[in-house]
This record gives sequence, C-alpha cells and structure tokens, in this order.
Amino acid sequence: MDLVEIKDFRKSYRLGIEHGMKTVEAVKSISLSVPEGALYGFIGPNGAGKTTTIKTLMGLLRPTSGTVKLMGRDPLDPASRVQVGFQPEQPYFYDYLTGMELLMFYGRLSGLRGQELSKRIEESCALCKVDASWLSRRLRTYSKGMSQRLGLAQSVLHKPKLLILDEPMSGLDPMGRRDVRLAMLELHKAGTTIFYSSHVLSDVEEVCTHAAMVVRGTLRVEGLLSDILNDPADPDHRQKLEDILAREVELA
Repeated sequence: MDLVEIKDFRKSYRLGIEHGMKTVEAVKSISLSVPEGALYGFIGPNGAGKTTTIKTLMGLLRPTSGTVKLMGRDPLDPASRVQVGFQPEQPYFYDYLTGMELLMFYGRLSGLRGQELSKRIEESCALCKVDASWLSRRLRTYSKGMSQRLGLAQSVLHKPKLLILDEPMSGLDPMGRRDVRLAMLELHKAGTTIFYSSHVLSDVEEVCTHAAMVVRGTLRVEGLLSDILNDPADPDHRQKLEDILAREVELA
C-alpha cells in the first residue's frame, strides 16, 4: 500500500501587482509514491519545490493541477492526517509555553490522556534526545537545535503510521544531525513509514531505502536509493548528483 501518492502535481503562484501579476511555477511536474514501510528521502536543492510539495501533501496548499493523496485520501480530509506525524522545516510554537505544556497540548489533540500521555512524552523525549531539564523552560529560551528536537518529539507522540519531516536536520550541529538520523532509523525499525526532505545527499544515503530528486520543480529520478545512486555505465554519476544539489546543474 502506498501511503503517499502524488501524480502529475503542479503548483503555480500569482505574484503581486508590483511584479506585474506574473505567474511562477513552484512545482512543474512531480509524480511519486511512498510505499508502506519505506524510509523515503525527498532530495533537492533549496527552492526546488520540496516544501511546496509537503505543504500540499499536508493540506496547507491546494494543487494547481494533478492529484495528491495522503493515506489514500484527499489531504483536505481531516481523516487523512489521523495517523500522520508532521514537522515543518521551521516549526512555530507559542513561545510563552514550556516544553512540557507544548507536548501535553499536542498529546491531548492526538487523543492521549493521563498515564498514557505521560508515558508517550517520556518515550518521545528519550528518542529525540530532549533533555528533561528543558521541559520546564519557556520555548522562547530554546535554541534552534532544542526547538528541532522538541518538534520531532511532538510529531511522534501518537505513534503515527506515517511521519513527514521537512528538512529535519536543518540548522543542527553534527551531533544533532546524528541524533535525528538515529531517531529516524529507530522509528523505521519499529514500523513507521518516513517521508522526509533534505538537500544533503549523504544524509539521505545513510538512512533511506527509497528516494526522489526534484530540481527546479521537476522530478528527475525516483525509486530505490541503491538504483538512484549507482550507474554502472557512469563512474561519476554520484558526483553529478552532488553537483545538482549544490549548483542545480543538469545530468549529462
């Protein structure tokens, strides 16, 4: 079963009067599917259309054309998100809350109560390396890395079947990136399907089973990661992929 299905997805924006009402295509053509049980890397340089695609998948944007399905349903159907965890690239939390208050709030939104909620908070914080001492602090005092870890913890509180992460390692130091990778591997081992975006090929290479690369709003390659990274006829293939991510050059 495919938990994410995207077919001929396109998304255009109309710029304001100061730009002559020009239309910009953020996503020109993307088709991909995320099978249940995959750890799927959605890779591409900054501005390639990854976040636009993820926002549409989560029902925050509507496609200009094409179809997008989440858990077999239209993303605008709230039922599509019941078994989904989500962390945006730049999560916004009410900064007057403490870490514990935030986790309690999101846990209750997910239907957790009492001892079950307390247990899930403890487990999620341990998984995401959220120090217990942080939970009594106001979120306005958190660093970027602390916020990223807390955001990941809240996204897995309800043990989602599908976890969607937009650049989860963005802004993290090497230790933080390692901790996020280990958390994803542990979640995947426990049966969670993961779809996450990145512009760093090595991050995807270390953990993923499947991947897709999007450049300038167009899907270039998609499938098993081993097939994407290796081209027996081209010994420089992997370096070309790195060049695409760094400079948006074309594959030869």
